[in-house]
Amino acid sequence: MASETDSLVDRAEVSDTVTRLFINTDERNWDGVTDCFASKVLFDMSSLSGSKPSRVSPKKIVDQWESGLKGLTAIHHQIWNMLVSVEGREASAFCYATATHYYPNPTGNDTRTFVGTYDIHLGKDEAGWKIDMFRFNIKFTEGNALLSELARKQTRR
Repeated sequence: MASETDSLVDRAEVSDTVTRLFINTDERNWDGVTDCFASKVLFDMSSLSGSKPSRVSPKKIVDQWESGLKGLTAIHHQIWNMLVSVEGREASAFCYATATHYYPNPTGNDTRTFVGTYDIHLGKDEAGWKIDMFRFNIKFTEGNALLSELARKQTRR
């Protein structure tokens, strides 16, 4: 049975892994994002995109995010109300989140904000805690729905 200290360390490491994922995304540190994931991830953005959850590689996730965020001037994630549960070498994390995308453009509507929650499952291996299930649950969005498209068009020029 794990000691109380081990349990607290594991919970902190799980929380740090989730936090690093979002910080690395905001900084477009794609190697850092990749490092937060297991070799296969049950990836579920169905509440936002309508696509079915699927088991994918970290590279596929990074390629999607890099493409979708291309051209934006800034990306900013805020996570809070994190709940972490650890059972041996498996853990789950739940948190509230907002993601704000920023791109100044002629419309004057320069932001798009996504508000929701994340359900995340992690497994522990010799490299530490890795995310093997990632689900975003959208509550609402506000702002310029065309923001990412405007930013991508500008980068193609």
